Amino acid sequence: MIRVYKYDENYVWEATGEILVDVENGEEIPEGYTTVRPPDGLFIKTFDPEKEEWFEGATQEYIDSLFPEVAPSDIEIVRQRQAEIVFTLMMKGVI
Repeated sequence: MIRVYKYDENYVWEATGEILVDVENGEEIPEGYTTVRPPDGLFIKTFDPEKEEWFEGATQEYIDSLFPEVAPSDIEIVRQRQAEIVFTLMMKGVI
């Protein structure tokens, strides 16, 4: 038995499509499946059947949209300034 990984008509990995195939007893791997495990760390795992490998299918713009930059709140700015003042005072031996 081997685990095979499903991809759709656009060659994008389908996480719920993993199955076991009994190749020792002559069962064939269905079309749209591969024995190559998708690597971790890809946002949109896309399969290239000619090269038999997975690649990143997401654009950099899409990836960046998943992690928007958040401006620090006013309280975070005050805490940072306070920490910098305390550090400066400690380095000069005042505290």
